[in-house]
Amino acid sequence: MSASGSAAPNALAALSNLDDPLRRRLYDFVAESDTPVSREQAAAAVDIGRTLAAYHLDKLADAELLTVSYQRPAGRGGPGAGRPAKLYTRATTEMSVSVPPRDYELLARLLVSSVEHDTSGVVRAAVNEAALDAGKRAAADAGGDLLAALRGCGYLPQIDADGRVDLRNCPFHRVARNHLEVVCGLNLRLVEGVIAGSGRSGARAELAPEPGRCCVVLHDAAPVTSDSRPA
Repeated sequence: MSASGSAAPNALAALSNLDDPLRRRLYDFVAESDTPVSREQAAAAVDIGRTLAAYHLDKLADAELLTVSYQRPAGRGGPGAGRPAKLYTRATTEMSVSVPPRDYELLARLLVSSVEHDTSGVVRAAVNEAALDAGKRAAADAGGDLLAALRGCGYLPQIDADGRVDLRNCPFHRVARNHLEVVCGLNLRLVEGVIAGSGRSGARAELAPEPGRCCVVLHDAAPVTSDSRPA
C-alpha cells in the first residue's frame, strides 16, 4: 500500500511501531522467517518473556505489519489437543509515507515503460548497466559483504547449506507486477553487480521466479561474512 493524502496518517501510525527497538527486532525476526512464527519462538529469538513478545506481536498485527494465523502443533488434534497456537507472518501489504506527497512509483513506471518501448535496445542496455553499477556500489557500501549488500537493497536474502541464496522479497514488486520482464532483468543485473562488487567470483545469479519471492536466486554464494539474518 502506498500511502498518500488521507491514508498517510494511518500508514504513519502503523510504521511508527517500528520505532520501538524491541518491536523492530520482533518484526525483523518474523519477516526473515520462512515459516509462521509462534510467540514462543519470537520470545526466544529476542530473549524476552512470552507475554511481552505476545503483546508486541499483537501490536504489530493490529498495525497490519504482520498477519495472524492459527495452527495446532503437528500430531495433535481432537479433544484435549488444546487451543491452536497463534502464529505470525510478514504482511504482504506495502506501506510508504511521503511528506509532502511524492509519487516515485509513477516515475518508475514511466521509466520502465520507456525501456519497453525502446526498439533500439539502447535504453535497456543503459539501464541494465546502471543497475550493475548500483549493485557494485551497494557491495562497496557493505564492505564487500554479499548478504549485507543484498539486505541493504531490500532483498531479504536467506542462504542454505549448499550456498544457494533465495531472495525473499522483491524491492520493486509493485512495478514488477505490470512490467515483469524489464524489472526481473534489472534485478538480475543489480544482483550480478553485488556479486562483482563483493569479489565473490564463484557465485552466480540466475532467473528462477517463484511466487512470493524475487525472481533471482544465487548459487555457490558460500562462504559468507555474516549470517542470513540482520544483526
